[in-house]
Amino acid sequence: MNDAARRAYEDRFKRVTDYIYAHLDDEIDLNTLAEIACLSPHHWHRVYHAMRGETIAATVKRLRLHRAAYYLATTGKPVAEIAETCGYPNLQSFNRIFKSAFGMPPAAYRKNGSHRRFLDTSREMDTAMYDVETRMLPEMKGVGVDHTGPYITVGKAFETLYGCLMSRGLFRPDMQMVGIYYSDPSAVPEDELKSRACLVFEGAVPVEDPLIETVIPETRCAVLTYKGPYADMKAAYDWLFGQWLPQSGAEPGDRPCFEIYLNNPRDTPPTELLTEICLPLKGGAAA
Repeated sequence: MNDAARRAYEDRFKRVTDYIYAHLDDEIDLNTLAEIACLSPHHWHRVYHAMRGETIAATVKRLRLHRAAYYLATTGKPVAEIAETCGYPNLQSFNRIFKSAFGMPPAAYRKNGSHRRFLDTSREMDTAMYDVETRMLPEMKGVGVDHTGPYITVGKAFETLYGCLMSRGLFRPDMQMVGIYYSDPSAVPEDELKSRACLVFEGAVPVEDPLIETVIPETRCAVLTYKGPYADMKAAYDWLFGQWLPQSGAEPGDRPCFEIYLNNPRDTPPTELLTEICLPLKGGAAA
């Protein structure tokens, strides 16, 4: 594929990704997506599945449920309102689809989801229970795509990153997903948060726009291994900074937090996702 053709496919995928994220609360017609991609509906679905590793319908469902879980974990919005906001025509279908993915209906998830264990302040902190360790992480090199906006939507940058590497024939199965989060969400407006979606790997690939060469230096970190949906992790961050850090005697370093994703949301149930939340610390050897 020549450069002009490759860039045309990348532009098509970016337009589709942007449209999906902007219309998650609407009915998304698959033929409309084919029109946005300027491809025949007969072939577009096959092209998308081959390049993204899941069907368009699966992408839309995953993103809607991701956003719904985020609202359930972080807001007091009524479940019916969340269902409507996330594009589900009625509460019954939302309850059924959500339960099939998360193992419990939305109302139960709000009360008993994985985020709840970090919100229980009625007992003394037990660091072993939360699986935090301090260790020296080696240097990681790769490529990334920048994102500005709510951290919950950093998936847009990952979609662009995967699309670029796939269209250029550069994607390899050994590439490791990493997210870097530069801004403090308690101090910066959501729409101005800066982050980067990265894939790290051995060797090198040509770096052309929108790809950015990315290096995470060798870093001593507090690493919290989190099991559960990405949407639940705000509570884990609050616990790590608000309880673990003051009682640990450690001091945070001057580098941004980053997350290492140990499995893939395209083929892993949300409740089984594993993430290493990495908080850089000042100096010293790993414990």
